Amino acid sequence: MNLIFRFPFIIFMFAFTLVLMAEEGVIMSSETVSEFGKYEGYSKPIYDEWVRKSQYLEMSDGVKLAMDIIRPAKGGKPVEEPLPVVWNYYRYHRAREEDGKILSMVDRSTSLQTLVKHSYVIVVVDARGTGASYGTEDRGPNTEQEAQHTYEITEWLATQLWCDGNVGMFGHSYSGNIQFRAAGESPPHLKAIFPSMATFDFYEIFYRGGVFGDKSAQGLRRALNYWDIETPAPRVDEDSTGEMLREAMAEHQKNVDPYTFLKMYTYRNTRKNDLTLWIENNPMTYFKGVNESGIPVYQWAGWFDFIRRDAFQWFANLKNPQKLTIGPWSHGSHDWYDLLAVEQLRWFDYWLKGIDNRIIDEPIIHYAIIQKPDVFTWHTAKTWPLPESKQVRYYFGAGPSGSVQSVNDGILSTEEPTSDKGHDSYVVDYSTTSEEEDMSVNDAKGLTYTTVPLKKDITVIGHPVVTLYIASSAEDGDFYVYLEEVDTDGVSRRITDGILRTSHRALSEPAFNNLGLPYHRHFKEDVKPLPKGEPVELIFDLLPISKVFKAGNRIRVTVICADASYTEEGKLEPPPTVTLHRNRQYASKITLPIVMKKDGRKQK
Repeated sequence: MNLIFRFPFIIFMFAFTLVLMAEEGVIMSSETVSEFGKYEGYSKPIYDEWVRKSQYLEMSDGVKLAMDIIRPAKGGKPVEEPLPVVWNYYRYHRAREEDGKILSMVDRSTSLQTLVKHSYVIVVVDARGTGASYGTEDRGPNTEQEAQHTYEITEWLATQLWCDGNVGMFGHSYSGNIQFRAAGESPPHLKAIFPSMATFDFYEIFYRGGVFGDKSAQGLRRALNYWDIETPAPRVDEDSTGEMLREAMAEHQKNVDPYTFLKMYTYRNTRKNDLTLWIENNPMTYFKGVNESGIPVYQWAGWFDFIRRDAFQWFANLKNPQKLTIGPWSHGSHDWYDLLAVEQLRWFDYWLKGIDNRIIDEPIIHYAIIQKPDVFTWHTAKTWPLPESKQVRYYFGAGPSGSVQSVNDGILSTEEPTSDKGHDSYVVDYSTTSEEEDMSVNDAKGLTYTTVPLKKDITVIGHPVVTLYIASSAEDGDFYVYLEEVDTDGVSRRITDGILRTSHRALSEPAFNNLGLPYHRHFKEDVKPLPKGEPVELIFDLLPISKVFKAGNRIRVTVICADASYTEEGKLEPPPTVTLHRNRQYASKITLPIVMKKDGRKQK
C-alpha cells in the first residue's frame, strides 16, 4: 500500500488504541508525573459513581462472613469488565447507617473513592464475630481461623467475573495487622498489601515494658462491646427480615471480654486455655512467612502513633519489596487521607495493573521531621536507623537547672559525671499522669533533668535509649521516662516516652532484627525482684521520634514511677522510696540519635 494511503489508516489505529487505553483507565499523557504525593498521566479517573451490594460468603469452617462489594458504575449499573480488587478485613462494621441511609466504606473515604474512580473494585468484609458476620472472637485477634479466612476470601475474589485476578489488601490498625497475617498465608492472587498503623508486637502494645495498660484495655472493652454487642451493623441484601443479623449478633455474645482476656496473659510465654497468646497470635512470630510470600508491602505510619516503633521493626525484618511512609499523624488522625489516596493508587497501579510508574525505584522511606506542632519537612532514606545519626549521651546531674520546681531539679548534660557520689531520691507519687498537654505539673512530682537553653537547633531522628541505675525500698516497681521539650515560657511538652517494670529488666537476644535496641523477653522465668539497697541497671528504648528541638528551648527527661493515664494497677502502700544514681560508677543517662540539620520540603 502506498504510504500516502497508509497514513490515514495509521492515524486511525493510533487514535483507536488511545481510546481503548482511556477506557481501561491506563492512558499515559505527554505530561506524566509519578513521585511521592504526586501522580498524573499514568492512570485516568474514568468513573464518577459506584454501586454497592452485600452478601454472605461461607468459609470452610462454616462461618458466614458479611461483605460489601463496591464497584465502579455508569448510569447506576456496575461496569462489566473485570477489574483489580482491593479489600479490607474490617473490625468495626463494614458499612454504617446514618439518617436511614447505608453508607459504605467508600462513601466515607475519599482515598477509596480515588481507587474506585481509577477502575478498582473495593470489598469490605466484617471480621468473624463482628458486624453482620457470624462466628465468635474467642481466642483474641489475628487467629489461625482469621488467617484462613483471608486466604479463602482472596482466592474467592480472584474467581469472580468482575475481578481480573489481581487482588490487593488495605486497611488501618486491626485491618493493617491482618494483612501481614494474610500475606503469611501466601494466597496466589494476593499481589500487594498496604497496611496502615500496623502492629509488630502485640505484647508491647498491652504490656509496655511488662506493665499492663489497664486503661487502654478498658477502652478496648468499651469499644468492642459497642460495636459487637450493642450496635447492629447494616444487614446484607439477602437478609430481608434481619433474622440472619440477629443470629449473628447472638453469636457475638460469646466473644471474649478483651480486658479480662488480655489480663490473663501476664508474660509473653503465659499459656492459658490451650493458647500462648503473645506467640501464636502475635504478628512478630510469622514475619518469616510474610517474607516467604514475597508479597510487596507499603507501610503507612505516624510519628504521633503509640505503635510507631512497630513500623520500623517490620521494615527491618521484611525482605519483600517494600516502602514506608511515616508522617506527623496519630493513630486516629485523618489529616493524611489526600496523600494516602495518591500513594495507595500509585502502589496498586504498579503491582495490580502493571503500570510502570517507577514507585519501586524511589527512596524506600519517606519520613517527616517535626519542626513545630504544625510545621514539618519531608525527607527520604534508604535504611533505618539513619546512618548519619550520631549517638549522643546526655548524663543526669545535680542541679538546679532553675527551670522547674521538681523533687530534685537536676541538670541534663553531655558532660560525664566525675564524682563517686551522687543520687536523687523521691517517694513515689501515684497521682502523676502524662495526659496533660503541659507536663510541668506532672514533672514537679518526679525527678527531672533539664538542659540549659539550647544554643542551636538539635534534630533527633531515631530511637532514644535510657539507662537508669536505681534502687528501691520495694522489690518491684514501674519506671516511666518522658523526653520533653520545654519552651521559653516554661511549658513542657512530651515528645516520647518509655516504660519498664524492674522485675522485667533482664535483657535477651531477640529472634528477629530489633534495630540494635535493648530487648526484654518478658518470660515468666526472666522475672527478678530488686535486691535491697543495691543499684540495678534498667536499660530500655523510648518510642522513636523525628523532631527538631528549637534553639532557646530546653530538653528535659522526667522519671516517675506511676502514670495514672496508663494504669492504676500496682500501687503499693506505703509508696516506696526510689533512689536514682548519677555518678561515675552508676551514670544514668539518655542516648539521643542526633543528625545534622536537614533541608526538606516544608509543609504545614
